[in-house]
Amino acid sequence: MATEKLMRGRFDSGTNATVEAFSASEHFDRRLAHYDIAGSTAHARMLNAIGVINDTDCEAIIGGLEAITLEINEDRFEWRSQLEDVHMNIEARLTELVGEPGKKLHTARSRNDQVATDLRLFVRDAIDQLCTDITALQGALLTQAESEATSIMPGMTHMQAAQPVTCGHHLLAWNAMLERDWQRLGDCRRRVNVSPLGSAALAGTSFPIDRQMSAQALGFDSVSTNSLDSVSDRDFVIEFCSGCALLGVHLSRIAEELVLWASQSCRFVDLGDAFCTGSSIMPQKKNPDVAELVRGKSGRAIGNLVSLLVLMKGQPLAYNRDNQEDKEPLFDSVDTAHACLQVLVAMVPNMKFDRERMRKAAQRGHTTATDLADYLVCRGMAFRDAHEAVGKAVRLAEACQLELPDLSLEQLRNICEHIDSDVFDVLTLEGSVESRNHTGGTAPRQVREAVAAARQALAVH
Repeated sequence: MATEKLMRGRFDSGTNATVEAFSASEHFDRRLAHYDIAGSTAHARMLNAIGVINDTDCEAIIGGLEAITLEINEDRFEWRSQLEDVHMNIEARLTELVGEPGKKLHTARSRNDQVATDLRLFVRDAIDQLCTDITALQGALLTQAESEATSIMPGMTHMQAAQPVTCGHHLLAWNAMLERDWQRLGDCRRRVNVSPLGSAALAGTSFPIDRQMSAQALGFDSVSTNSLDSVSDRDFVIEFCSGCALLGVHLSRIAEELVLWASQSCRFVDLGDAFCTGSSIMPQKKNPDVAELVRGKSGRAIGNLVSLLVLMKGQPLAYNRDNQEDKEPLFDSVDTAHACLQVLVAMVPNMKFDRERMRKAAQRGHTTATDLADYLVCRGMAFRDAHEAVGKAVRLAEACQLELPDLSLEQLRNICEHIDSDVFDVLTLEGSVESRNHTGGTAPRQVREAVAAARQALAVH
């Protein structure tokens, strides 16, 4: 069975029903409805300003679009798959409501520049939402970092205890990743906020349109400068989804550490009962499902980015129907990032750190060995010689089943005569972290100063 086309002048028969179902996008691109209406309103006012439509027609069009907005908001709008997409559904309904003026709205534009405009408006709002979410998560992390400014934990490399750090310093590393995400999305926004409206199908239009007027009405910073590129460009979608993918990777790394820290082998943190689930068979389990899901959902963000890159890689200029497939990966990237950020914003303030357990873990693995090497350098040894001497001390400690600070002064002096009784000041965990008292270091003072600086940065987000 075939259905009749809205744009039927060129065709002798309707579209095959299977093709209709295959090519329809209204079931997902209806999400762009409010942006489509905003673009149409701006376009109508511009057509009126240049004399293409009169005041009466313009008022009828805008009144009809307002009525459609109300229908959509109240879930009364009838979406029809045979009308293909959000644009034709709204245009058809507008014509039903206002008659002849509705047919004039599409003068001097195409669905090609129409959808490009809608997408840019959508991505702009998505960026603003995600930036707000990121800022909220950063705020929660900074509060925790300040509380844990003096809490000592093992800093890891290769998943082995390396040097003692403060928990606050570690949380600030997470904040630094998120700050780059916020900056990256903000930078992307500048390239998103360019109006393609007026590019029409691919070559522009013969009508004397005022593109700046439409752009200003929609809050764009500028207008695009090449009509071919305007309708076929999806760089802004790819760049945004790239930002979402990298954000997802950062959230996944954070989540992985939370899973590790919440494990029975570490027990550095309690994520809170409200953010964990039990097992269907093992009554004792308290699983960090929220963190695991955040870790898992990063794969979707990465997959969406790859999907978009592959979608665009072989397309000639200008618009091609392939680009219908850009919306679902985009929408999913937005929804996934927003959901992950929201749940972490709720979970982070409820985390409780076990300071004593973290401290005991930092005492294992000879984590102040580098401090001993630095001590020897200050006593006149070359670093490589100091490194070798400390290596021997570590080997002795392990042979005695001791930690490095537990060796006696005599044992240490047998290895290196430069060692004196003040060595134990640098072998303590507190001495180690306090000595890293420089910008970017793990000393409690530096953590508090970094928290203050980060809060100032958030204030101007």
